[in-house]
Amino acid sequence: MRKLSMDELGRKTVEQFKEADKTPLVLVLDNVRSMHNVGSVFRTADAFLLQGIVLCGYTPVPPHRDIQKTALGATETVEWQYFPTTREAVEKLREAGYAIMTIEQAENSVMLDAFNPDPSRPLALVFGNEVSGVDAEVMKMADGCIEIPQSGMKHSLNISVSTGIVVWDIFVKLKK
Repeated sequence: MRKLSMDELGRKTVEQFKEADKTPLVLVLDNVRSMHNVGSVFRTADAFLLQGIVLCGYTPVPPHRDIQKTALGATETVEWQYFPTTREAVEKLREAGYAIMTIEQAENSVMLDAFNPDPSRPLALVFGNEVSGVDAEVMKMADGCIEIPQSGMKHSLNISVSTGIVVWDIFVKLKK
């Protein structure tokens, strides 16, 4: 067994990425404070050819060297926009026809493995602050809540890890 070379991986150029059909999924970051987490989310969005990212509140925005450190150029490929509040972003996404799901541990949440996205409707996933999670008012605006099943002592994951897990799961389900 040998590792594939960069040439063999067939990576898209920035132009090819921008022109490619996107996965009908948008990630909404609700007051995420860490630039490294933001950069990591950009990299995940690039890896799965997502429609974009919405940065809200005090979530840092590109360009910034600490975002670039983990994004590794994904801020050049992934479309992004900024809203002063997550509520404004959710309202705009709803008007555009998106289903809105929060990623949180909450009453009546659906476990990720049981969640089946509607392939006929684009989806927006709201990820919350590293300490306080998704804002309570945003939770009320959502169509539902997805929870990542966990069994250990620590019942939380870093937002960048959560994003990777949820996006991969939904990506696979949408591609079936």
